[in-house]
Amino acid sequence: MLKQIINQEDSSNAAPKASEETPAPVRSKSPLPLGGITGGKNILSSDVEIKGKLRFSNDLIIDGRIEGEVNSEGDLTVGENATIIGDIKTRSVVVFGRVDGNITVTDRCELKQNATLHGDVVAGKLAIEEGATFMGTSTVGTPKSGSKASPASSGGTPREGV
Repeated sequence: MLKQIINQEDSSNAAPKASEETPAPVRSKSPLPLGGITGGKNILSSDVEIKGKLRFSNDLIIDGRIEGEVNSEGDLTVGENATIIGDIKTRSVVVFGRVDGNITVTDRCELKQNATLHGDVVAGKLAIEEGATFMGTSTVGTPKSGSKASPASSGGTPREGV
């Protein structure tokens, strides 16, 4: 028993040494421990300020301040503390905070209860919750295949000259 305490092997019933134990289970290859918790989403916290163009490829949660364009083929979440001054072009966006600029998404744009958007929206789908502020115009839906121009845009609109 004394041999086991000082990590010497007893040939009869000694516990294996640390080097002889089975290997540890494979852990996530993500360098950040939060990678598994957030489902692979990247996070810019509320103390982050960026001026310039922001590009990302997966999903991003912004809770800080961005001045400039935001471009991606992924999904964007604008947190409740976030302010984005500039245009957003992504696959989808969920806005809890403030956006001063145009939003162009290929899929879905959601404006949550306390969201503020000052700009235009072009989206396949648009959802605006009660309590959200939206100052701008919206173009919702996908153009029908085969039609090059909508009847309203070919030849003038009833509001022309007003």
